[in-house]
Amino acid sequence: MNLSLAPILALAEGTSLWPLGILAICIAFIILMIVVLRTHAFLALILTAILAGILSSPGSIEGKAGDSHWVIAVEQTMVEFGKTAGGVGVVIALASVIGMALLESGAADKIVRKFLSVFGEKRAGISLMGSGFFLSIPVFFDTVFFLLVPLARALRLRSGKDFMFYVMVISGAGVITHSLVAPTPGPLIMVDNLNAASWVDLKLGVAILVGFLMGLPPLIGVYFVAKWINKKVDVPLREVPGANMEDLNAIVNRKDEDLPSFFMSVLPVACPIILIVLASFLSMYDVKGGFADAMAFLGNKNIALFLGAAMSLFILAKQKKTGQGGLGPLIAPALESAGLIILITSAGGAFGKMLVNAGVKDSIAGLAEGFQLNYILLAWVIAVVMKIAQGSGTVSMITTSVMMAGVMSETGPLPYHPIYIFAAIGFGSLAISWMNDSGFWVVGRLSGFTEKETLKSWTVMLASVAIFGLIQTLIFATLLPMAPEVSAASVVP
Repeated sequence: MNLSLAPILALAEGTSLWPLGILAICIAFIILMIVVLRTHAFLALILTAILAGILSSPGSIEGKAGDSHWVIAVEQTMVEFGKTAGGVGVVIALASVIGMALLESGAADKIVRKFLSVFGEKRAGISLMGSGFFLSIPVFFDTVFFLLVPLARALRLRSGKDFMFYVMVISGAGVITHSLVAPTPGPLIMVDNLNAASWVDLKLGVAILVGFLMGLPPLIGVYFVAKWINKKVDVPLREVPGANMEDLNAIVNRKDEDLPSFFMSVLPVACPIILIVLASFLSMYDVKGGFADAMAFLGNKNIALFLGAAMSLFILAKQKKTGQGGLGPLIAPALESAGLIILITSAGGAFGKMLVNAGVKDSIAGLAEGFQLNYILLAWVIAVVMKIAQGSGTVSMITTSVMMAGVMSETGPLPYHPIYIFAAIGFGSLAISWMNDSGFWVVGRLSGFTEKETLKSWTVMLASVAIFGLIQTLIFATLLPMAPEVSAASVVP
């Protein structure tokens, strides 16, 4: 790495450094809004997106002729917000419905019990880890933790030990797939954003499959880090709201015959993923014909999730012994929850796009090229900074992927597959979780941890996954680059 000041001076001569100032001001503004003023994440992000537009140079943002620069900044923010919402709104809503149905029907409970029966109660940590890893694919992390932490408490009551270990394997496993495997919002939008780079053609199915596989080595690391944290941070089992003994007994003593079969339980999750992956690989290898056309339709992310939602609702109706009309009261809260996630996600997308419009990508590209920075490391660092600044891993993934797509368009193809940029952003979005992250409070409050205990456990776990993921990504990009076919002259470090 070149550590001289020449790249900065060269950038200052050829490209304005003001966009980097805009980035710094926006990060400071987000911290002020979320941490100091306790503003809701949606309002903080959408206001920061407008601020980025206002601070950009007049004429740098396309807008209606005759409108002032400030008006254009506001209007373009709304346009970018709408584009992001249009791309992921339906998918997020359907994933939320699937998650609700898995919980209400007992399908999620069945999956957990299957893991427990395979590994045995003596290996309950592996069972909870596998459950968290699998369930966080279609179900948002907070919901998965709500489901599994009572089981961790029940196991602690039985064994009298290892409560911290159980909480940590649930947390570590859940955040991995939440950050790497669609249809959770972050990975889903990352694919769309990275494809905005002129030379990138990243298939959603490829991202799902590779993201899942790249999550397995860190998953092993989660087990051993959880063991280490369990020895270092000893916590008693404390009373927490919504986790009384009656609730614990209801979970533990629920009859197995009251739950759907294991096959039916995993079908709403496995079917959409298989369809999307298969359609992506058929497209990647340019397979033609009626079967390929049918799979292209069924493997469309919206159609695949519609099928998954239909399956999950069928199972729910069967378990509840009610017709489809009786499911309305259950579906409504899931869609309301999805609406809030869509608002925050879309505001994050607008923020990322407005940073690009402000020229941040050009300045970052100039510095990266001048210093000969590794782009995997660059993507990881930007994601970490964004996560620390505003707390949301999803927003970190969205904004970082937008900026990296702009950087990659400017510099040309890389000597490794863009999936490694995808993975670096996903892992970087995990670190560092502190008081401005909702996950910090979900894990801490539901586990009965103090803030200090949460910092020593949850924060350390996520940081370890983020660092291990970065190292793994750098190694795989070197040993198995899978680089797109490009000319040598267009390759950058």
